[in-house]
Amino acid sequence: MSETTVPVTAPAASAPVRGRRARIALRTVQVLLALFYGVASALPKLIGNQYAVDAFDKIGWGGVGMYTIGALELAGAVALLVPVLQSVAAVALSALMVGAFFVQMIVFGGENAATPLILIAPLAVIAWARRGSTRDLLDLVRRRG
Repeated sequence: MSETTVPVTAPAASAPVRGRRARIALRTVQVLLALFYGVASALPKLIGNQYAVDAFDKIGWGGVGMYTIGALELAGAVALLVPVLQSVAAVALSALMVGAFFVQMIVFGGENAATPLILIAPLAVIAWARRGSTRDLLDLVRRRG
C-alpha cells in the first residue's frame, strides 16, 4: 500500500439503512401534509365550500380572508414538495397553524383547537430536519442579488 492510498473501511451496515429510512419517512410525512393542506384544507376554501364560507363569515373575514388563507395553504402545500423551499414552508405553515389555534380558541370556543397544534408537530420536525434547505435558499437569493 502506498502513502497516498487510504484504506477504505465499510460503514456500519445499519447507519445507511436507518438514514435512508428516516429520509423516506420524512418525505412521506411531507407528501401527506402537502396532500392534507392542498386537498382537505385549501381546496374547500378556494372553491367556496359552504362550511368554509360560514366559518369565515363567523370569524368576520368573509370571502377575502377565506381565499387568502386557502391560497396560503395551497402555496405551503406546494412548497413542502420543493426541496429548496421545504423548511421555509414548514415554518410558514406552522405560523399559520398558530393563528388557526387562536382563532379556534377565541371565535369557536376551542372546538377544533387541537388540530392546528397536532399539525405543528410534524411541521416542526420537517423544518428542523430540512433546515439545510433554508441555507440553500439563502445562498440562491444571495447569488441572484
